[in-house]
This record gives sequence, C-alpha cells and structure tokens, in this order.
Amino acid sequence: MQNVKTGFSSIVKYLSTKKEVGRRSIGLLVDGPNVLRKEFDVNLEEIRDVLKEYGNVKIGRVFLNQYASNKLVEAVENNGFEPVICSSDVDVRLAVEGMDLVHNPNIDTLALVTRDADFKPLLNKANEHGKETIIFGVEPGFSTALRNSSDYVVILNTGEVSIPEEEMS
Repeated sequence: MQNVKTGFSSIVKYLSTKKEVGRRSIGLLVDGPNVLRKEFDVNLEEIRDVLKEYGNVKIGRVFLNQYASNKLVEAVENNGFEPVICSSDVDVRLAVEGMDLVHNPNIDTLALVTRDADFKPLLNKANEHGKETIIFGVEPGFSTALRNSSDYVVILNTGEVSIPEEEMS
C-alpha cells in the first residue's frame, strides 16, 4: 500500500526534496477534453508549479479538439503551454506524441494529465524504457489502471499524491 500525502504544499515540499538528486527533464502532456472541464476546475498553472519543484518542464503540450474555444486556447498559451488542436481523435494524437517523448533521450520524466485508461499502454512503454512517470488525475472517473501504472500519482481535486513506499523511508 502506498502512503498518501495531502495538500499541494505537501506535494511541493516532497518534490522539492528530490531536487538534491538532480533536476529532471519533464515532458508534460494534457488530455484537454478529458480534464479541462468546468466540473473539474483543473489549474494548469498549479500543475506547472508542482512540476517546477521537481524538474524542468521541457515540453508542455495541451491537446484540444477542434471545438475548443479561442479563450481556452489563449488560456493554455498564457500558462506557457503549447496548444495542439486535433481535428481527429485527441487520444491518438496524444499517444503518438507521448511515444515520441518515450524515445526522446532529453526527457527523463513523462507526466500526463488525464483520467483515461487508454493511456495505460503509454505509461507502460515509458516505464519499460526507463522513464519516470507522473500521472495527474481527477475524480470521479480516474482510472485505477493509470494509478497502478505510474511512479507518482497526483489527484488534483483532492490535492493528494501517492508516493511509493521506498521513497517515504
């Protein structure tokens, strides 16, 4: 069983202790249609700030469908992320970009913001290739399979992070 810490200050404090080991190069991919909804109130700035304590976000992309409003695209850009507008299936495009990051030697850590179990194979491939994985999810509907496939799990609307037991000692 993994230990759970609550609150973003706790998460930031924990991740800042990882700085001593070395800064990580992070590739962050956000499943926009799945998590950027009013009912979830996901804050991209908070995600970026948490990751900054742990490493450097080298690639930050937010995948949106063709129905995304201009205001949403502008907000994504204002938060320092690259909006990727998909005319077809967002999940497919995100998975392809994710595999590029898995094979990118300049990226140590793959971070995903999603609830979707469709990305479990991507996390498995990242782990298989020695990449560290962080999943940011929201409830309800956050996939248990995703939780169990990632090194670190952050549940955004509760402010909890799951940390492997060996990291706690």
